[in-house]
Amino acid sequence: MYPPLTLSFRYLQYWLGAAHGKGHGIHSPFVFDFVQNVLNDKTDYPEYHDVEKLREKLLADNSPVPIEDYGAGSRSGPGSKSVAQIARFASKTPKYGKLLFRIARYYKPHYIIELGTSLGVSSAYLAFADKSSVIVTGEGNYAVASLARNNFESLGLTNVRIITGNFDNTLPEMVSAIPHIDLAFIDANHRERPTLTYFNELLKKITDSSVIIFDDIHWSAGMETAWNEIKQHPSVMLTVDLFFFGIIFFRPEFKVKQHFRIRF
Repeated sequence: MYPPLTLSFRYLQYWLGAAHGKGHGIHSPFVFDFVQNVLNDKTDYPEYHDVEKLREKLLADNSPVPIEDYGAGSRSGPGSKSVAQIARFASKTPKYGKLLFRIARYYKPHYIIELGTSLGVSSAYLAFADKSSVIVTGEGNYAVASLARNNFESLGLTNVRIITGNFDNTLPEMVSAIPHIDLAFIDANHRERPTLTYFNELLKKITDSSVIIFDDIHWSAGMETAWNEIKQHPSVMLTVDLFFFGIIFFRPEFKVKQHFRIRF
């Protein structure tokens, strides 16, 4: 992980070089539509409140949870952490959780893969976008996965399946559990090689309309290297860099690769 000062400098570089968050100066109709109807959708969806009530409950829960050492990129670290600590450091913020909901709501993916369930906050946002969708989410920690299952049950979400274990072993099982991938959200091991491994495994089930979202693409030099390599993959035709999220599209109708940085 970059030191805080370095990360702040990287964010300043991104902000100064990014396109306007309202879409001004963006000449791609597809990306302009994304900015207008996804990034800038200000609707206060009722599902937001359901997930944020869960977050409030988790942030007030000081029950201990054993945490395994996942290596670089684990925000929580090894040892025993409280539910509140995990919710604070390992769950996506409301801003980005709501963005996941809007992406899933707008593009209507049916088969979704998520790497990094944690307590299920992001999973819930994805699941609420369309309760008929099928979500396969992976979590490395058995105790945390059990808490996530309870959270899905409390929210009445029956369209989420958790597969527990090391992603090196479980990702092929996750990919084989669905006929194709419409949307994937990768919030797992924040290192270069694992990120590229996840990407290459997901490629086996992507379609022309698939969307893959990578979390923390500027987390470290290694993550930035992985992001740049993914951008250059022949099948990737369009990317959107929101600093904390990197979003890729495969649509073959884009004859020339396009890469956008957009303020969010």
